[in-house]
Amino acid sequence: MPSKINYEDVDPVADGLHFLREPLDAENLGVSVLDVPADWSGKPHDHADEGQEEVYVLIEGSATVTVEDETVEMEPGDALRLAPEETRAIETDEESTFVLAGAP
Repeated sequence: MPSKINYEDVDPVADGLHFLREPLDAENLGVSVLDVPADWSGKPHDHADEGQEEVYVLIEGSATVTVEDETVEMEPGDALRLAPEETRAIETDEESTFVLAGAP
C-alpha cells in the first residue's frame, strides 16, 4: 500500500528540516525537505559512518553548497550528488526549499 504525507504536516527537527522516512514507512531511502529562510547556513557534515550517498535537489530559491573545498551554486531544478565521505554545508541567499534524498 502506498504511503503519502505532506511535509508541512511533519514537525521539523531543526531549522526547517522535515524527516519523512518514518512517516512514509520507507525502509531504505531517507527523504527530507529542508525549508529555510534567506541567509541560512547549515552545519558542515558528512555521512561516512553510515555510508549514505545523498542527492540534494533545489526546488525554490538559491543556495551555495560547499563540498570539501569546492563551492557549488544551485538554482531551482539543480540536483547535486554527494558521496558519503564528502563534507558538505548549505548556505542560502534567499528563502529556499530542498528535497534531500539518501540511501546506503
